[in-house]
Amino acid sequence: MQQGLLQIALTLLILIAIAPVLGNYMARVYMGQPTILDSAIKPVEQIIYKASNIRSVDSMTGWQYARSLLYSNAAMGIFVFFIFMLQGVLPLNPTSLSTPTWDTALHTTISFLTNTDQQHYSGETTFSYLSQLTLGFLMFTSAATGLAVGIAFIRGLTGRPLGNFYIDLIQSITRILLPLSLIIALLLLISGVPETLAGPAVARTLEGGTQVIARGPVAHLESIKQLGENGGGFFAMNSAHPFENPNPFTNLLETLAMVSIPAAMIHTYGRFANNKKQGWLIFWMVFVIYVILIGIAAFGEYGGNPQINNLLGAQQPNLEGKEVRFGWAETALWAVTTTGTMCGAVNGMHDSLMPPGGFVTLFNLFLQIVWGGQGTGTAYLFIYSILSVFLTGLMVGRTPEFLGRKIEKREIVLASVVLLIHPIAVLIPGAITLAFTDSLSGISNPGFHGISQVMYEYASAAANNGSGFEGLADSQPAPTGVWWNLSTCFSLLLGRYVPIIALLLLADSMTNKQLVPETTGTLRTDSVLFTSVTAGVILILGALTFFPVLALGPIAEGYEISSGKFEPASITVPTTPTPPPL
Repeated sequence: MQQGLLQIALTLLILIAIAPVLGNYMARVYMGQPTILDSAIKPVEQIIYKASNIRSVDSMTGWQYARSLLYSNAAMGIFVFFIFMLQGVLPLNPTSLSTPTWDTALHTTISFLTNTDQQHYSGETTFSYLSQLTLGFLMFTSAATGLAVGIAFIRGLTGRPLGNFYIDLIQSITRILLPLSLIIALLLLISGVPETLAGPAVARTLEGGTQVIARGPVAHLESIKQLGENGGGFFAMNSAHPFENPNPFTNLLETLAMVSIPAAMIHTYGRFANNKKQGWLIFWMVFVIYVILIGIAAFGEYGGNPQINNLLGAQQPNLEGKEVRFGWAETALWAVTTTGTMCGAVNGMHDSLMPPGGFVTLFNLFLQIVWGGQGTGTAYLFIYSILSVFLTGLMVGRTPEFLGRKIEKREIVLASVVLLIHPIAVLIPGAITLAFTDSLSGISNPGFHGISQVMYEYASAAANNGSGFEGLADSQPAPTGVWWNLSTCFSLLLGRYVPIIALLLLADSMTNKQLVPETTGTLRTDSVLFTSVTAGVILILGALTFFPVLALGPIAEGYEISSGKFEPASITVPTTPTPPPL
């Protein structure tokens, strides 16, 4: 146990050290200040701007920013969809894979376009190298889109113009995602992750047979998969596969990669607001919630299944669905991190988590702020801060203010839209699926666990996370595959683009507000008291909105297991039959 907790503590300490450094660098990038990469990157960016007719002086309104985002995303989505549908005749297809079904191609396109990377297919047996490389293109652009929205929201919140979407998109790739992913890819390559366009390797087994081993351009996809909070694996086993995550060092590197940018964005906000204290307070608020959730999941996995422990006569960690090279601690840490950051990559089966782990992963998907999605997660944090200001203003009878700007009806309506879209995108399709379990759901585990499986799938799609509890017949050629592909597309699109539009309009509204002079009665948002109130609002709203799902899913399952309802099957020891008389 001590070794597992030490591994978790080491990861957290490294995160605390790198978050402010990366956050300050990102602030310099988006504020147009000099950085170490200017001499190498600026000439390339100028060529791109000139070829695209983008002028750096042009700042957009909220609607212009949103339209530019939607148009560019639509163009990229159409391009990628046609690549998938022509896969059978295109090059870089060494295993001659055929074209996927139209619904699989559509779901995959929308999933990767929205930075979700939910996969209803097995990567190495469904998509060619060219298709996987095309998905890598979306991994960069979807992550950069999230960063652009996050930074535009921060600008608006702090009274600055929103900026230009295309410049933010390009700089997010050239200054942040591409340099960091190159470094991570080289480290992964050194650590044993393959990067090749050669076909599968054929090995001779000890028994004299042959084994076909899938491989491909994995290292560079794995780096942006983690850094960009994409989560879509080259292989079906995702980061539990030894070619994606071979050893404890790569596991540590990939864990830090998926959490580093969301944690750093909070410090970036502190620089934009000229209030590093508030940035640190928000960072510690999220960090404390993060650590508590890790503790719940980790001790749940360490305690193991009481039914199994009773059978063995001793306490054993829950190792079902886990890679032994990582163990219970690193799997619990990864599960909390991947659902908290909206990455969605997995290094173990979430379906095999004990009820505390299932509770935590679902809770993360419902909250979306620990640490939240790429860029958008930081924006969600400040949506809760705005609501906290509004509620505290009601308590004392004052007009609520945030960073010296009044919070009025328009801001509250837009903030409410951001928070209400998520339960709509999760609960409505989830209720329809559970109402027709035989024809639509394909649940492998009926009962409380089956409810968790279904609701997790839609929560993962709406939160742009992409991980799955699994246990569902959600891929072709299963008869329920079409339903899962199309119904989750609804959650993917609704959960991504409606909140983004609302965030940009809210930021635009804040930009145009006049500063209100600070007085002795002004509520300071950089205090421990206000940060604590914000944490309470986050937990209460998250718990109340989705508590029935949690109660009927992991909580009920936990009570069921601990009650001893599942008794172990009796073990019959075979006896030696009496030989017949001679």
